[in-house]
Amino acid sequence: MHDSFETRCKLFAICLLLFATLPATMLNGQQTSAASATKDWPRFLGANIDGISPATGILRDWSDGKLELLWQKDLGEGYSMCSVADGLAYQFDKSDGKGRLRCIDASTGETQWKFEYESNYRDMYGYDTGPRSSPLIDGDRIYLFGVEGMLICVDKNTHEAIWQVDTAEKFGVVQNFFGVASSPVIYEDKLLVMIGGSPPESQDVPPGQLDRVKPNGSAVVAFDKLTGAVIYETGDDLASYTSLTWMGDGDERLLLTWARDNLWGIEPGQGGVKFKFPYRSKKLESVNAMTPVSVGNQIFLSECYENGSALLEFKDGKVEARWRDVGKRKKAMQSHWCTPVISDGFLYGCSGRNSGSAELRCIEMSTGEVQWSQSGFNRCSALLIDDHLIVVGERGRLALVKADPEKFELVTERLPDEQLKFVPNCWSAPVVAGGRLFVRGGKKLACFQLIPIEQDRE
Repeated sequence: MHDSFETRCKLFAICLLLFATLPATMLNGQQTSAASATKDWPRFLGANIDGISPATGILRDWSDGKLELLWQKDLGEGYSMCSVADGLAYQFDKSDGKGRLRCIDASTGETQWKFEYESNYRDMYGYDTGPRSSPLIDGDRIYLFGVEGMLICVDKNTHEAIWQVDTAEKFGVVQNFFGVASSPVIYEDKLLVMIGGSPPESQDVPPGQLDRVKPNGSAVVAFDKLTGAVIYETGDDLASYTSLTWMGDGDERLLLTWARDNLWGIEPGQGGVKFKFPYRSKKLESVNAMTPVSVGNQIFLSECYENGSALLEFKDGKVEARWRDVGKRKKAMQSHWCTPVISDGFLYGCSGRNSGSAELRCIEMSTGEVQWSQSGFNRCSALLIDDHLIVVGERGRLALVKADPEKFELVTERLPDEQLKFVPNCWSAPVVAGGRLFVRGGKKLACFQLIPIEQDRE
């Protein structure tokens, strides 16, 4: 009987070990496990596209060099931020007229390999001509979506392109104000991409006159992620600068696509449109740039040109506004490019179109009521981790703020020193992976030890 009990204990231990080593996809469907989420940041805004890291134990005193600078690396043109997986950071930029992907050892900053392609994008308003979207890591493949519209699948092992598609040429994309900025997503065997092409009659429209450009039903295009073959096209709209994201889970999962004129809810398997909700300022120059924030069947949208914010609810096949900034209502939040992060029903993000008037703000999601606003960061990006916000101001201010709806509380900040001073414009969202904090300041990528190594190992 003793032997039988001992045998059962051993078998139970073996089962526990096997269970612990199962891939996250087997345990949680398409959700990312907490363990891998703390180590990796495989795409723009992280694994769950929400700007939230589940890691804990962060350093809360950054004074006098306590936030250790591990390394820094010079970058080319662009606003793209790195993505991180398996201890490697993948940075997308432009150098000497070529789009460039570099694989960087996250612990040392040393470049392991690079991939390049020709990029001839010219910005019609004189902005940077480098990429805006972040690399998307999926196993041994890395997907790039260049500012000029080149969509490329790169093999991590051979460092070569598996396939590439010039989406501007293939779908008749008329260049918008600032080029391509949307980051794609993966669904099963599909790479879903915001394209926003146009018919032949729109190709000769003068630059910048987007009100005269017509869509051709390719707001979203699904590509075979292994071959680049087109699976379907859907949504009659032009592209915006927002990234694709999700609402719901499993069979109820919908792709949220906030294109130039409308928010689209799309069934990702076949491309069927479940809903369309118009939301854009009537101003020609207005753009939609923040990624929608969804909780359950609710969706938060915000822009900074005229409309401000709205909280939508998808129910019984329809989308209705629970509240929105209309008429004389005070604008709850006016997001430019920063996607707000949510914690315990409160949204934290940057509100304001122009640098001088922009504020870090907290609002209640269910009502839109402003809890507090704080100036001093200019336009900024934020990441939520361990009940705190890591805030990166566009002029290089790097700070840690308590995620507290009751009041603004600055916990600590890293001041410029002889080692590192970020140069504007710091427009990229920060990244946390493997206990390290990655920040892009202009043409510099810096890596800090955010979580002490001893705690990170625990």
